Amino acid sequence: MLDTSVLVLNRLYQPIHVTSVRRAFALLYQGIARAIDHEYRLFDFASWAALSAEAHGDSVGTPGRRLRIPRVIVLVACERLPHARIRFSRFNVYARDQNRCQYCGRQFGRSDLNLDHVVPRSRGGTTTWENVVCSCVTCNLRKGGRTPEEAGMRLLARPARPRWSPFHRLGTKRPPFREWAPFLDLADASYWNAELIEE
Repeated sequence: MLDTSVLVLNRLYQPIHVTSVRRAFALLYQGIARAIDHEYRLFDFASWAALSAEAHGDSVGTPGRRLRIPRVIVLVACERLPHARIRFSRFNVYARDQNRCQYCGRQFGRSDLNLDHVVPRSRGGTTTWENVVCSCVTCNLRKGGRTPEEAGMRLLARPARPRWSPFHRLGTKRPPFREWAPFLDLADASYWNAELIEE
């Protein structure tokens, strides 16, 4: 439970990172962050611990009490925005393709996947987001040094550079917790970031 995910927002309520429950509790305890509940109230560590005394299914035990797990925290002083660019790496290609062979569509463990150049390097294909996809060993061998069209194979989706999202590294396209949804939906995000008019 301590290694499950917590969404981190900057001071402007914009998602910037995903961290572990363990790290989220450390940030709360140090006063660097505040927990936010389903009613959008902010809590420091002491007030969150007091709130957590109520029975709640998503909690961790300590020797003296149970603490409710915060699924969203807000950094007190950080206004930093996340990097808009995702680094091109094997891990991130697997995350983009959700560990799914882009030819047969089956999902595999990462140890059973290869990276395949859609246009083979022997034909001038580049090692970029737009030319590399996940492929199972069987499909990779079947395709060989040919293009998908020449091999009679079809790509599930055209490869592209992914857009940053706080849960990209989790290898999923949807938030794992419902508490994250109001901060990831653009309509809800605009509510939090709209400038208020002083009267």
